Amino acid sequence: MADKKSGAGKFLVYGLLGLLLLGLGGFGATNFSGTVRSIGKVGEAEISTNDYFRSLRNQINTLQQQTGQALSFQQAQALGLTQQVLSQLVVTAALENEADVLGISIGDSRLAEDLRAIRAFQGADGSFNRDAYKLTLDNAGLTERDFEEKLRNESASSLLQGAVLAGVRLPDTYVDTLIGYTGERRNITWAEINADAVELDIADPTEEALRAHYDDNIALFTRPETRQITYVLLTPEMLVDTVEVDEDSLRAAYDERKEEFDLPERRLVERLVFNDTAAAEAALARVTSGEIAFEDLVEERGLELADTDMGDVTRGDLAGAADLAGAADLVFGGEVGQVVGPAPTTLGPALFRINAVLPAQLTSFEDAVPGLRGELALDRARRVIETQAQGFDDELAAGVTLEELADTTDLTLGTIGWTGDNDEDIAGYPAFRDAADDVQDGDYPAIAALGDGGVFALRLDQTDAPAPIPFDEVRVRVEADWRAAQEADALLKQAETLAAQLGEGVTFEGLDLTPATETDLTRTALGAVPRPVLDAMFEMTPGEVRAVQTGDSAIIVRLDDVLEVDREGDQALQLAQLFRDQAAQDVAQDLFSALATDIQARAGVELDQAAINAVHANFQ
Repeated sequence: MADKKSGAGKFLVYGLLGLLLLGLGGFGATNFSGTVRSIGKVGEAEISTNDYFRSLRNQINTLQQQTGQALSFQQAQALGLTQQVLSQLVVTAALENEADVLGISIGDSRLAEDLRAIRAFQGADGSFNRDAYKLTLDNAGLTERDFEEKLRNESASSLLQGAVLAGVRLPDTYVDTLIGYTGERRNITWAEINADAVELDIADPTEEALRAHYDDNIALFTRPETRQITYVLLTPEMLVDTVEVDEDSLRAAYDERKEEFDLPERRLVERLVFNDTAAAEAALARVTSGEIAFEDLVEERGLELADTDMGDVTRGDLAGAADLAGAADLVFGGEVGQVVGPAPTTLGPALFRINAVLPAQLTSFEDAVPGLRGELALDRARRVIETQAQGFDDELAAGVTLEELADTTDLTLGTIGWTGDNDEDIAGYPAFRDAADDVQDGDYPAIAALGDGGVFALRLDQTDAPAPIPFDEVRVRVEADWRAAQEADALLKQAETLAAQLGEGVTFEGLDLTPATETDLTRTALGAVPRPVLDAMFEMTPGEVRAVQTGDSAIIVRLDDVLEVDREGDQALQLAQLFRDQAAQDVAQDLFSALATDIQARAGVELDQAAINAVHANFQ
């Protein structure tokens, strides 16, 4: 048990170290260039501008890699990434402050152990490499002193976090109850009856029948509470056709983004480092002769292919990096699939495998103009709106109505019956949805921002209580729903008649039904049979036959056997461990959330919005 706890603790520490090192690798790593050092603090633990900048940049980069699409800062804000990153850093600072208050710290020996455990600081032989350490921190814009101080704080806070998360265990009775519920199994035989298989004689409904169905199911034909809202709206797209973009601006934008339109050849490359040149040459000879594949060579070294992946690189990337300059000609002189080298690097001589060639792409100014014009026009439209927004708000504050403001500005006037389920036009904006939910009668209209650079203001005119839709307006819907209900009832009655005959010893085949047999069904066996059948079969006794309604069909099901839980079987043991781990994790997470909230309440959270805005300005 002690070993388990120790392993969990190390995993927790190294996980935090991994988060601390996010963004340190790769070409062109940069720091926030502002002069403000902190965006806020929890107690005495500061949240540095560099930490916020790097974390936010990494979050945006990660989402771009996942989606394969560029993500503007405005889109990142609309998705809540800025708030998410800020919340994470506040929690981290809260832990650091609490660890300091409690006097939790680590010594130099523990710090050295943590440094040696970080892969980015290791040489080819797996030992700590000071050159790699210095280079990685330089690329990230960190000094050794700053990083080691941060590492001490992270390690200390991880001890506090580990004390909360470790050791949570649920009672065996809890797990046994879940296993008993989820592990029970049933064997059944069943057959489906649908409208195509039987003759349904359903007469046309009378007016009285439809009105009775309407009254009996009035909830289906009732409008929800509806807020009648008047709004004004202005988006960049609404102004884009009125914004002029001159050729000089287009040329300047093209030149500024030249690297986007003139992409050099790139290659997808993997790198494997060796201790000395002789070992690298011997490995290359084995690969070249066909004795061993590159991936097997990587595995032989105790590594994974992911550890060797350099991603896509240009000749300039390699030639401009002090530790990779010797590889540029080799990599860009080789063929796809070829392993080349060895070339010297600061970590040792290395072999490089070329996985793909991404050809150079040149987009001429003429071809780039349509896209540039649209982007510049949208950008200028956003700036126009940003400039006008305060004026709009001032006019509203002076008593101008939404209707009057729309008459004298580019804002457009609209109305919407807001139920909370709307998603068309302006209702597609989260900011508007939140405002429409929150607005109260008598609230003063104020200009608010949309995620795309647009603005809006709204007014609640009245709130209509839930009310039945007049019968004449929904008569077609009522008749369609009535027919569906009649068909379902007729199918169920037919199934009940057949089920009663089966109970008297008649077989499925004797009733011209095509039976299917399912065995070892659990409560979670979705897809094998419809959900209503799963629910019914766990209420039945062996040999019982039942008719079950399933929407547009009916099913006859016979319970053949009840199989108790095999608590010693592999599946039950795996489920027990899964339930135990999941429940413990949920409880531990709740405890940790409560601790973080309590620390913030006791220590106090101070955020400098001006400093946060300064960081945001570097992304725009």
